Amino acid sequence: MLGRDGIAGLVCLALSLFGLALTRGLPGPTMVPVGPGFYPRIVLGLMAGLSAMLLVSDVLAGRRGTRVAVRKPEAPLNYRLVAVTFAIFAVYVALLPGLGFRIATFLFVALLQVVLDPARGWRRWLLVLAVAAVTSGLTFLVFDHYLSVLLPRGSWTGM
Repeated sequence: MLGRDGIAGLVCLALSLFGLALTRGLPGPTMVPVGPGFYPRIVLGLMAGLSAMLLVSDVLAGRRGTRVAVRKPEAPLNYRLVAVTFAIFAVYVALLPGLGFRIATFLFVALLQVVLDPARGWRRWLLVLAVAAVTSGLTFLVFDHYLSVLLPRGSWTGM
């Protein structure tokens, strides 16, 4: 008998396999190395693999009799943090045209890290800045140079 995890894995596996079957009808690449079905296939393939792993782990847990309904203590709800996160995202979207993708994304990632897990000490601040710089830089390189996606250039900064 399947538990909740097994049922969820089975449903997600079926949905991802159905989606993968639908991507077979997408046209092949024309002028670029990857076609329109490339990324959906990656996402759906990962979803299928993870769903299958969830299903197998639930079946194995049921056979061993280790599936136990353990009730974890509920974490306190933090609606303020959710509202602040949405506000930061809204400001990021508003600043994209003026600052450009690279600078706005750097500020967004750095600020969101500090809000979600406040930085204490210079090493943590260094890590926050490094993660923000690498995230912004790599995302820009992949989308702008490799995938040829035009990202917003800042009207205030020219970047």
